[in-house]
Amino acid sequence: MNAWFVSHQVLVQSTLISLLLALSIQVPLRAGVFSFAGIGSYAIGAYAAAIVTIRLQVAPVFAIGAGVVIAAVAGYLLALLVARLSGLYLGMATIAFALFLGVVAVNGGELTGGATGLYGAISTLTTGHVVAITVVVVLLLVVNERGAFGRRIDAVREDPQLAVSLGVDVGRVRRRVFVVSGALGACAGGMNSLLRTTVSPETIGFQLVVTALTMIIVGGALSWAGAAIGAVIFTWLPSVLQVVGDWQPVVYGVLVALAAIYMPTGLLGVAQSAWRRARRRPLPADDRERPDGDDPERALAALQEVRP
Repeated sequence: MNAWFVSHQVLVQSTLISLLLALSIQVPLRAGVFSFAGIGSYAIGAYAAAIVTIRLQVAPVFAIGAGVVIAAVAGYLLALLVARLSGLYLGMATIAFALFLGVVAVNGGELTGGATGLYGAISTLTTGHVVAITVVVVLLLVVNERGAFGRRIDAVREDPQLAVSLGVDVGRVRRRVFVVSGALGACAGGMNSLLRTTVSPETIGFQLVVTALTMIIVGGALSWAGAAIGAVIFTWLPSVLQVVGDWQPVVYGVLVALAAIYMPTGLLGVAQSAWRRARRRPLPADDRERPDGDDPERALAALQEVRP
């Protein structure tokens, strides 16, 4: 097991970072907010962690934390700016935000390293740290999905007008998911730049939007577990598809298209539906033919169970 982990350590790191990146898109989608601001936040976190590490030589927790704070503030300001947008218009605006940050990185001079990026962001970040951070994030999201705030998010997604009538501040919920999305994206970007010791405009491009959205579509958008499924599949799938050689992009695209068509709720939704069907056991023939009220003994037993 230890030998396997060492030989696949890079893939394990990439899986966890991809999970955080996918969660930065999944959290807004769960609230009905079609936002890709998490991709821009990934760029903020990646460059902030690299700059702080190279210039100040601080511990990785402070380097990553600096990017998380900056991205969370940027997410809040962006939420105020696009408060009136929704649907595809909101998605286009947040993609523009991510592309704008890519242009800033290219033209940032010495601060960002220009088109070549920054190198030498060496830190003490390890795979164990990445695992610990990811576990903490997932536990917080699990608590959130099962708590009162999670129910408010579900209400905002299903019917914003009904949520308002129930006293839910829809605007406040949207601002919160932007902040959380920014923090998650920046955390993923910061860890990636410190583990790879480098960051460049090529690593924060539009391909991240495609990658994160693909994970959500295939895994499932309504829970962190769907993002986890998608992250595992699409981090390890390229190594599996090496057997098809040059046909790898074609097979990859076909699999994504089939998943989008035949599994609109993702693999998680398919598994949940199968579990619910399995729990519904058909009634015996006698029970289907004769209701409880027609069986005096069964009715008397039921009455005795109800009485205190």
